[in-house]
Amino acid sequence: MSAAKHDRQQVIREIVKSRAVSSQEELRQLLGERGWDVTQSTLSRDMRDLRLARVATASGPRYTTADATPPDEGRAVLGSIFPQFFARLDSVREFLVVRTKIAGAQPIAEAIDAEDNPDILGTIAGENTILIICRSDAARDRVEKRLLVMARG
Repeated sequence: MSAAKHDRQQVIREIVKSRAVSSQEELRQLLGERGWDVTQSTLSRDMRDLRLARVATASGPRYTTADATPPDEGRAVLGSIFPQFFARLDSVREFLVVRTKIAGAQPIAEAIDAEDNPDILGTIAGENTILIICRSDAARDRVEKRLLVMARG
């Protein structure tokens, strides 16, 4: 990664962590105010690289990074992004495997972890797959039912 790209992405991170940004165009304008004149396609690639997700909040939609999810907002964030990224769910023993759209696994796993659900020991996420490790088969059933209801929106 070039130094310029790294610096630009760092500025994007700072912007979305410090204020509510509700659209890509708004983010592009805020970057311009900081001296970064970027095209929409460059910004889209940066946002994908940074795994930014547009989530619904009490004050309206905003972009966030997976690592910016406060623990007390985990449930609201999961409920708003899960239906957007969900593709499929499979289960075996104490494990759930959630398939997502590209770049959906990280923000969803982070939101699941932020909930601090006692039925879930932890998650492991890739680009479009999440492994959820549950405490028992019964715990897996509860989590699976909840996620399927959430997937329907």
